[in-house]
Amino acid sequence: MSAAQLYTKYTRVWIPDPDEVWRSAEIIKDYKEGDKSLQLKLEDETLYEYPIDLPGSELPFLRNPDILVGQNDLTALSYLHEPAVLHNLKVRFLESNHIYTYCGIVLVAINPYEQLPIYEQDVIYAYSGQNMGDMDPHIFAVAEEAYKQMARDEKNQSIIVSGESGAGKTVSAKYAMRFFATVGGSASETNIETKVLASSPIMEAIGNAKTTRNDNSSRFGKYIQIGFDKRYHIIGANMRTYLLEKSRVVFQAEDERNYHIFYQLCASSSLPEFKDLGLTCAEDFFYTSQGGDTSIDGVDDADDFEKTRHAFTLLGVKESHQMTIFRIIAAILHLGNLKIQGERDGEVCSISSEDEHLSSFCSLLGVEHSQMQHWLCHRKLVTTAETYVKSMSLHQVVNARNALAKHIYAQLFNWIVQHVNKALHTTVKQHSFIGVLDIYGFETFEVNSFEQFCINYANEKLQQQFNSHVFKLEQEEYMKEGIPWTLIDFYDNQPCIDLIEAKLGILDLLDEECKVPKGTDQNWAQKLYDRHAASQHFQKPRMSNTSFIVLHFADKVEYQSEGFLEKNRDTVYEEQINILKASQYQMVADLFQEEKDAVPATAVAKRTPRINVRSAKPAFKAANKEHRKTVGHQFRNSLQLLMETLNATTPHYVRCIKPNDEKLPFKFDPKRAVQQLRACGVLETIRISAAGFPSRWSYPDFFNRYRVLMNKRDLSKNDKKQICQTLLEDLIKDPDKFQFGRTKIFFRAGQVAYLEKLRADKFRAATIMIQKTVRGWLQRARYQRLRRATLALQRYARGHLARRLFQHLRRTRAAIILQKQYRMLRMRRAFLRVCSATLTIQAFARGMFVRRIYHQMLMEHKATILQKYARGWLARVRFRRAQAAAVVLQCHWRRLRARRQLQALRIEARSAQHLKKLNIGMENKVVQLQRKVDEQNKENKLLSEQLSMLTSAHSSEVEKLKKELQQYQQTQQGDGKQLLSLQEETERLRMELERAHGEREVLEDSHGKERDLLRKRICDLEEENALLKQEKEELNSRILCQSEDEFARNTVEENMQMKKELEEERSRYQNLVKEYASLEQRYDNLRDEMTIFKQTPGHRRNPSNQSSLESDSNNPSICTSEIGDTEDVIQQVEEIGMEKAAMDMTLFLKLQKRVRELELERKKLQAQLEKKEQESKKSQVNEIKTEVTSEHEDFAYNSLKRQELESENKKLKNELNELRKAIADHATQNNSNDVQDGYNLLLNQLKSANEELEVRKEEVLILRSQIMKAAQQKETGKNMESISPNASWPNSDRHVDQEDAIEAYQGMCETNRLLEAQLQDQRREHEEEMEALKNQVDLMQEELEKQQQAFLQTLQLSPEVQVEFGLQQEITRLTNENLDLKELLEKLEKNEKKLKKQLKIYMKKVQDFEASQTMVPVERRPHERNMQVAVQRKEKDFQGMLEYYKEDEPLLIRNLITDLKPQAVSATVPCLPAYILYMCIRHADYINDDQKVHSLLTSTINGVKKVLKKHQDDFEMTSFWLANTCRLLHCLKQYSGEEGFMTQNTAKQNEHCLKNFDLTEYRQVLGHLSIQIYQQLINIAEGILQPMIVSAVLENESIQGLSIVKPVGYRKYSSNAGDSSYSLDEMIRQLNTFHSIMCDQGLDPEIIQQVFKQLFYMINAIALNNLLLRKDVCSWSTGMQLRFNISQLEEWLHGKNLQQSGAAQTLEPLIQAAQLLQLKKKTSEDAEAICSLCTSLTTQQIVKILNLYTPVNEFEERVTVAFIRNIQKQLQERNDPPQLLLDFKHMFPVLFPFNPSAITMDSIHLPASLNLDFLNKV
Repeated sequence: MSAAQLYTKYTRVWIPDPDEVWRSAEIIKDYKEGDKSLQLKLEDETLYEYPIDLPGSELPFLRNPDILVGQNDLTALSYLHEPAVLHNLKVRFLESNHIYTYCGIVLVAINPYEQLPIYEQDVIYAYSGQNMGDMDPHIFAVAEEAYKQMARDEKNQSIIVSGESGAGKTVSAKYAMRFFATVGGSASETNIETKVLASSPIMEAIGNAKTTRNDNSSRFGKYIQIGFDKRYHIIGANMRTYLLEKSRVVFQAEDERNYHIFYQLCASSSLPEFKDLGLTCAEDFFYTSQGGDTSIDGVDDADDFEKTRHAFTLLGVKESHQMTIFRIIAAILHLGNLKIQGERDGEVCSISSEDEHLSSFCSLLGVEHSQMQHWLCHRKLVTTAETYVKSMSLHQVVNARNALAKHIYAQLFNWIVQHVNKALHTTVKQHSFIGVLDIYGFETFEVNSFEQFCINYANEKLQQQFNSHVFKLEQEEYMKEGIPWTLIDFYDNQPCIDLIEAKLGILDLLDEECKVPKGTDQNWAQKLYDRHAASQHFQKPRMSNTSFIVLHFADKVEYQSEGFLEKNRDTVYEEQINILKASQYQMVADLFQEEKDAVPATAVAKRTPRINVRSAKPAFKAANKEHRKTVGHQFRNSLQLLMETLNATTPHYVRCIKPNDEKLPFKFDPKRAVQQLRACGVLETIRISAAGFPSRWSYPDFFNRYRVLMNKRDLSKNDKKQICQTLLEDLIKDPDKFQFGRTKIFFRAGQVAYLEKLRADKFRAATIMIQKTVRGWLQRARYQRLRRATLALQRYARGHLARRLFQHLRRTRAAIILQKQYRMLRMRRAFLRVCSATLTIQAFARGMFVRRIYHQMLMEHKATILQKYARGWLARVRFRRAQAAAVVLQCHWRRLRARRQLQALRIEARSAQHLKKLNIGMENKVVQLQRKVDEQNKENKLLSEQLSMLTSAHSSEVEKLKKELQQYQQTQQGDGKQLLSLQEETERLRMELERAHGEREVLEDSHGKERDLLRKRICDLEEENALLKQEKEELNSRILCQSEDEFARNTVEENMQMKKELEEERSRYQNLVKEYASLEQRYDNLRDEMTIFKQTPGHRRNPSNQSSLESDSNNPSICTSEIGDTEDVIQQVEEIGMEKAAMDMTLFLKLQKRVRELELERKKLQAQLEKKEQESKKSQVNEIKTEVTSEHEDFAYNSLKRQELESENKKLKNELNELRKAIADHATQNNSNDVQDGYNLLLNQLKSANEELEVRKEEVLILRSQIMKAAQQKETGKNMESISPNASWPNSDRHVDQEDAIEAYQGMCETNRLLEAQLQDQRREHEEEMEALKNQVDLMQEELEKQQQAFLQTLQLSPEVQVEFGLQQEITRLTNENLDLKELLEKLEKNEKKLKKQLKIYMKKVQDFEASQTMVPVERRPHERNMQVAVQRKEKDFQGMLEYYKEDEPLLIRNLITDLKPQAVSATVPCLPAYILYMCIRHADYINDDQKVHSLLTSTINGVKKVLKKHQDDFEMTSFWLANTCRLLHCLKQYSGEEGFMTQNTAKQNEHCLKNFDLTEYRQVLGHLSIQIYQQLINIAEGILQPMIVSAVLENESIQGLSIVKPVGYRKYSSNAGDSSYSLDEMIRQLNTFHSIMCDQGLDPEIIQQVFKQLFYMINAIALNNLLLRKDVCSWSTGMQLRFNISQLEEWLHGKNLQQSGAAQTLEPLIQAAQLLQLKKKTSEDAEAICSLCTSLTTQQIVKILNLYTPVNEFEERVTVAFIRNIQKQLQERNDPPQLLLDFKHMFPVLFPFNPSAITMDSIHLPASLNLDFLNKV
């Protein structure tokens, strides 16, 4: 695309401007190639000629279309350059008041210098869980992205916040940490997130100060690492600090302050605990008064000091340490006020011993006065021969004093950082972390020294890392889309970094000069000139020999070398440090210990994985001349560690911009902004993006946006990707200007603007066409009106003048009309003929074309079918040939193999040696089995002995239990004594009651006398009142007419106020109920944990172990592979431990090993047999000899093997006996019934195994006799050549022998596995006991530490307070012990009641059994009823009561509440469980059993709570029990007997009222339970609806075609993906589900209305909050869609008869927001209409929507700043709350109005499905 095409008339460009940096202009004449200038018109209508022929002059930057201005992401701009970025930021900041903007992966934050309401808790919840591009740019969005990537990718994250002083770095980092603390709150009760936030006030107090640019400037860099566990809860944090500005302690420039802590301490010096510090106001100290004004406007130092102390306490810093910290800080102030007296022209100095500041300094630090006085003015020189003490000059003394003050403060700073890290450290293993880096930005001042050099060096490193990361992301995006990657030339600042840190670089030369004895700054500067003069990043100033210039990435900075060496050395004299080491205060002495003795900052984090976090400023070593490591070297190492940390994490960047130097709110200085944009790397990001393809569109978005440029033929295609490719190839001729990716189209810079221009031209042409047509129509209509009027006038005039011509004119007019109609008809017929012919030709032509295409496709299809069948036939032919050949080959081969096998079998059948070998192997196995049987018999005897031992242990245990029973009876007697004491207490209370009665009688007498006096006074007042009434009636008659309206208005206002107060009171009450429910739930959880903790671990079989036993016992295989055996052993070792696996698996492994050896031996024998059979063909004689020798060898070998097996069996038997003894000993020590049962089971199995072995033994003996006979036959027939075929039958015997061995081995395996399982259980129990003991030890240690802390605190208090505190502690301890004893007593009473109850049941069963035996008619058992007679009588005389026995109450609760499903009673009366429960309560009331009523209601409430806890996410179950609870509450009210609730009862229902008990308190408890269930129901419904709301209400396109896609940048809105989107119909279907469930279950209509009012409020709040935080949905089309969607919801409410619920009113703010988006926003009348319409929206919400409003196309005007200011001016009178977002968690107070039932109790039927047969109808 040529420049002539771009630089045309009306195109707007950017030209440089000295004041505004860039200025907009418009081209008034097309540019042509060769022109030397551009004709421009500025915004103030002045003409300007821009030269382009000068050297260095180029064509000006093009300006983006207005529709692209104000984008959330700068990379969405078509033209990416500096003026476009600056203008976009300016528009967003000044016009829309948006301080955050994305620039690719960077968040640009502009400091507004004003508190904005965008950081509340609601905003955090709104951004939590959202994708980064879905909402407006915000620091919370970056924090959420980091948190989400950490959880998704399981990779550590970093947020790098940079910017110059005053840009808002610290505040941004603080808000990011607040987000993490809120979203990732700790799961335990440690509140670690509170401690993380509490570290900020401390670090601001000791590390922040006022500068000329910022009132709260951080004078150090810090990297805070927040650790998370596997559930991504905060578990701890760590902090690293960088380059504290120590020089500020001793020097402050004009209008600057020292660190805040000095002024805070001075402001609080009047407190009693600080009187010993000797402090006054800050103006009295040299170190705090050099900058002039010591106060900051709007800052209260005393209040900030209280916050600092509170933060210290919260982080666990002891009071003694806090006081020591404040003493050290006060000592520094006193050190600065020392009066140094010079002598001999300043060559010798001294300090007066009476100097009060010196005394205060020494006393505060606990050092010796005389030594400090001496060594402040002298120094020690050490030579090889001797040591000299030399006096210092005045200048040297002042420098030494200042160095000492800086060193003390630096050491104190490091100590505080170390203890902050210690407080934030945790022992829990860290899974991942998020680091927040708050570091100084690029700095350049008039005078730049060592601090600025280090700061800019750090920024060089960070910029290099930033450039490489941006470059990497761009490369990944291109590679993912499959676009050819070409290297982009970006600025690499590695040469500048090498200049600073490389060998013989600036830092190296500085360190070398520091080592020179008499090194100076001038010599160092000269070395720099000589070494780096040729470097492109180093320059020498013309007018200075002590300065040097470094060309950084952001700017050229000149550094003054003066002071570099001194600051790099950081010299502190050894003598002064030694005095401080000898301080009487331990903490002061610890500050100055050697580095190897001091506790490093990493000590608390040494177990933290991945990266050790420590202070970047390590503890100073004792200085002897200078420190070994210079400051520059330390800073370089800490910076290297920081870069390693950042490179190991995924970085996120926040660049803070300072808009002006005057700190004025919402003032934008373009010069300062551009300077910072260049320094922070934003423009470098833009440049890298612009060098490639910065604009990116998905194919559907591009198609929807630019379909207007496509022709009808292209639109008919289905492939949108192909359509887009065709369009771009037609519109943009240069193929390098765009690239097609897999899912996106990539454009070069400016191409989107060109497409927008073509689109605008197309729209402009269409607009002109529409305007032309409409104007023509209007002119024709006007002409026809004039013509008709003229003809009428002429007609009447001519008729009046010449009536004689009337007939002629009439005929003429008629002829004209006929001609007109005829001509029209003729032309119309001609047109219709032409049209018909055209249509016919088109139809035939199109049909012909279609038929041709169809025939062609048909021919191709047929050809394809022919090819398919032909190819298939050829393939089958080839396959059959190959198959036939293979079959032939296989036949020949198999025949050959069969012949060979037949020959081998014949030879084997004739072999006598084969039979002999088989018989020998079988005999050995029989002997082995016999020995195993003998061993089993011995084992059986041992087990029987162990069983007898267990029985004796069991009897001893029984005796022990009897003794405990006797002790328990004795404790009962002690309870009797307690009862006597309670009776005495009752007597004493009775006496006090009688005394109170006497006093009451005296008071009644006095009251009677006063009452008589009052009656007399009342009579007098009544007379006066009568007179006043007369006067009042006269006055009322006069003003009655005037006051009626005012009285009515006041009454209405009072009623409204009372209603409002009632609602607030009800809301507070229900919140208390909700808190009570949560506390009760927490109590239940703790109680469950305690019960689990207190349970004694017993011998239980683990299901996993049992299943493993079953799987093992069902596996009959013995010969397993060696690899499989090894894997099993490894798995078992991992499960139960190395020791037990080694002990239990010994037998199993040895048996397997022996089986494998026998198998190998068998294979070897077979191989030998085959060889010998082959040799037998050659020589028969040799074969016989070989057989004889082999028999002797086999016999010797088998005997040897048998001996080995016998020895191994003895060892195995001994080990098995030891195992059984160990189990038996452990079983005697364990009192659990499970151990006894398991051991009995083991004995039974062993007995069965022994019996089976006896049977097998007999079979083996028989087989052995047969084998011996066969062997004898073989001996007699040894010389025979052939053997009878009948002799080959022992093969079957060998098979039987193997099965016997398998069964015996299986028995042994089962025995071993049972033993193994019991050993595992025993070890598990032991481990649980050890864990319980460890927990108890930990609790005791914590309790001890708490007591020690309390003891230390009491020591610091006064004696009176100590006594009071000790009494409080003792009372607390006694109270806790009493509560524990009370709980123990209650538990024992419950156990006693339970035992008594069981005893009664057993006695009753015995009586029933005796009655059934003797046939004596006694009282019927609870579950035995005569159903025939009882049913008829009860149905006849049913009184609406249900009787049940006390022991059936748990069954009633289980069948009716716990195990009941709503579907089981769906076909019955709604709320049937409530009616059944009431009928049971009524019977208990009828028999006057208060305990039964109390027990039933308590069990009911607890059962309902248990069900709700189990089904916390089940809407149907929660709704079911809400309906039943409310119905039970209504029944208790309806049948309570109170007249107010009986007005609608029938006479029959009044008979069902309660007679004996008043259940008002239980009604209140049921009301509380109903509120809890209602809140749970709302929470479940909200959890289901909440993911649907934004997608269904805001993003759902109910009206197709309204949305117009806008260009997007790096951040893509997730709503375009559509994967998890919901439509409005889906949400309405969900609402229908809720409504049908509640109606089916009989929930009161009033409660249903309140449920939907709450849900619709949540819909309104979430949708409106999302609208207020998203710029992409604030448009006219979204307003139209939103209004339509709301109308759908309103129609749904109308269809469900929920108009009176108030749900529609809750949608009013959302409706008004939709109307605001649709209204015209231009004139003052429009502003008045908006103010009058949007009454439900606050001022901030209205202004926010107007600022977010975005035109969807270039024909729509933006909302001007003046219009927004006009709105704000008109809304000033409103007293709206400052909150921007709605509280979507707000819950309206619920009411449960009384709703009596028309159902009588005697008409209710009990369905058999409820299993309530034990209930008797009364």
